[in-house]
Amino acid sequence: MHATYGQMRSLFKLTVAALGMLCSVSAAHAVPANVVVFGDSLVHGFGLYQEDGLVSQLEGWLQAAGEEVALVNAGVSGDTTAGGAERVAWILTPDVDAAIVLFGGNDLLRGIFPEESRRNLDRILEALVSRNLPVLLIGHEAPANFGPEYKADFESMFPELARKHGVLLYPRFFAAIEAMGPREEVRPRYLQEDQLHPNREGVRLIVEDLGEPVRELLRAIE
Repeated sequence: MHATYGQMRSLFKLTVAALGMLCSVSAAHAVPANVVVFGDSLVHGFGLYQEDGLVSQLEGWLQAAGEEVALVNAGVSGDTTAGGAERVAWILTPDVDAAIVLFGGNDLLRGIFPEESRRNLDRILEALVSRNLPVLLIGHEAPANFGPEYKADFESMFPELARKHGVLLYPRFFAAIEAMGPREEVRPRYLQEDQLHPNREGVRLIVEDLGEPVRELLRAIE
């Protein structure tokens, strides 16, 4: 049975509409997710060329793994949790889809009381979660020189705040480097001369361990 002109015209319109919908879906998936990496010099990339820093290496790792993602470097060297709490509103642009939060290192260097750091991180996470943004919080290990109580209080705030706000947690930023062996042996190989910031190879180790938790963050984006 031959189709009439009217039937062929209707079929043509349906085909065009279906192709339009497919193109729209494909275009939507092709748009990269925008993830802001919010923190201090560890985010900013202190002492490194831009391409060797955390944000650039992590973005490259994710894209090599097939992720459509663009990372925004919102790191400020020397920033504390208080500084982060003061400027968090500035990073909440409409195009942000998720956030990675890395603060606390400078609080440790200055001996800031953990309860103050906790209040500031709480403010940061509250601002992000109130925007319905998926968040990955990265924690720190505290040194022992402030005493066991300080160390326990500081380190415990990261999992406690992650539970409170329902965000993802990567417990210790330097975990991948520490896992390479005794601290006195691996730190000269993977840290810069200041023994505070990772070098290019140290960042690479961190990214390889951090990559999958960030992919989990990307899956949480609506």
